[in-house]
Amino acid sequence: MFTFDQYLGFLAFMAILTIGFWLMIFLLTFVVPYWLFGATLENFKEMKAARKAKQEEAATLE
Repeated sequence: MFTFDQYLGFLAFMAILTIGFWLMIFLLTFVVPYWLFGATLENFKEMKAARKAKQEEAATLE
């Protein structure tokens, strides 16, 4: 059915396919949510700091 070279090629293809599958699962379930949550948290902190600076500036002008 398969020669030895074809068998090794098939095994290499299946290994690459499997590695790619698990990499996509890892990226979609851990890395992307972690990145989005971190970016949102950082944006929230910046908005809070800007609001606080604006309030302090308004307090010093009065």
